[in-house]
Amino acid sequence: MLSQQENETRQRFINEYLQDKTDKYDSRDVERLQKDDALAGCYLQWRLQNVDDALKMIDESFQWRKEFRVNDLTECSIPRWMFETGAVYLHGYDKEGNKLFWFKVKLHVKDAKTVVDKKRYVAFWLERYAKREPGMPLTVVFDMTDSGLSNIDMDFVKYIINCFKVYYPKFLSKMILYEMPWIMSAAWRIVKTWLGPEAISKLKFVGKNEVQEYIDAEHLPTHMGGTDTFKYSYPPLPDDDFQTPMCENGPIVSEDETESKEDAESESKDTLDSSQNEEHIKKSEKVNFLEESLKLDECDKVDSTSRTKTAKKPVTVFKGPLLHISPAEELHFGSKDCERKSLIVLNNVTKNLVAFKVRTTAPEKYRVKPSNSSFEPGTSVDIVVSLHGGCEASPQDRFLVMAAEMDQSTGAGTPDLSQFWKEVPKTKVMEHRLRCHVTESSKPMSLLLDENPLHSNIKNNQEDLHSKIIRLLASNKRCEEQIDECLWFQKMLMGLVSLLMAITCSALYLLYTDRSRL
Repeated sequence: MLSQQENETRQRFINEYLQDKTDKYDSRDVERLQKDDALAGCYLQWRLQNVDDALKMIDESFQWRKEFRVNDLTECSIPRWMFETGAVYLHGYDKEGNKLFWFKVKLHVKDAKTVVDKKRYVAFWLERYAKREPGMPLTVVFDMTDSGLSNIDMDFVKYIINCFKVYYPKFLSKMILYEMPWIMSAAWRIVKTWLGPEAISKLKFVGKNEVQEYIDAEHLPTHMGGTDTFKYSYPPLPDDDFQTPMCENGPIVSEDETESKEDAESESKDTLDSSQNEEHIKKSEKVNFLEESLKLDECDKVDSTSRTKTAKKPVTVFKGPLLHISPAEELHFGSKDCERKSLIVLNNVTKNLVAFKVRTTAPEKYRVKPSNSSFEPGTSVDIVVSLHGGCEASPQDRFLVMAAEMDQSTGAGTPDLSQFWKEVPKTKVMEHRLRCHVTESSKPMSLLLDENPLHSNIKNNQEDLHSKIIRLLASNKRCEEQIDECLWFQKMLMGLVSLLMAITCSALYLLYTDRSRL
């Protein structure tokens, strides 16, 4: 049913919106709509499968993308001072593994001269994230610490709302408003009118005591009661803190030294393996660079073939210009022995050598073998990612696969490969990010409870009850204020009536005395 609606949406968009209006949209967006099933599906899901509403949404979104030249937004196209302010940036994750999109409200000052640049700046971050983490929602955090009326910009807030309501559908996980001053409450009542029913339920008003219900302390700054010592600075842009993963005997201190050491070990190992297994390699036509070394468990003592057997072969494939990477999006981990390893398969689809290296945001938790090497055109390499010791995988963990094409003359020796990564231009490096998916058996009980429909309903009911109580208290306060005003007017009226009666009595008395004299 959904597939039919997607086809109908695409066909009607061509027939009803593209006729004689080819310059209305960016051709790249139109092409993506025709090829990307997920894009059409997002608009339909956000509009509850209503094709007419989805088409209006696509039309508005595509016009905005062309107006702001979203497809051409780069770091160089945004004024440098906007990056330096640190008012908007991506950093850290919430408890569900969603990226945090920070808005430091106190750093925002309303200025009509820079409003367009600020809107393009927000679009730059959203588009950057959409390309790196397709399909993954964001958690927006409005940090209102030390903010006031001078920081309120309703037009800019409405634009941010529209970004998630129209331009990037299904991207909003939740919107957390931290320490909102009471003086801004009236403004946010207006904001609620711009949100749909589904979006309103995503608003979370929190203080220092409640924010850790949604974000762990390790991803919260110290002024929010967290332990994250991150301080925004530019350049470079804050991004996922990908580091070289754990080596055989512990964490790597110097990446360059480690890469040289790993390259040397890889070269000597490959030479030994090739001399002993040359015929086997020719038959399989598959390069295996898994290193032989001391392992922490019995499985690590066997050869490379048996090691890859403990990890399940991935099914999905990401097709990049240099490599086909499997899995396409997620590495699966669990608490069982067979679930503590995951496999990444790289296929070289070029006509040259391809160098690769793997990084992770949690180098102390994972061992990646091989993490840095190169392989021949038309061959593949299996990379085993295993959890270290008693560590547990987390949805916040990320892996970055980097690859670059090498000239035929460039060897895979220690100095060449190490020097290659230092000299290769960033524009020639292919990057692909992988997320961690934690199976049910290893998820914390609190997370399982959150996913339980009954617990979710109870939690939602509690939130609804809490919001109703807050509204009731606010209404009660307004009633009390109105009663006080009524009592004040009543007292004033009684005073005026008493004064009028006194004046009347005095007038009557004077009139009476005058007549008596006559």
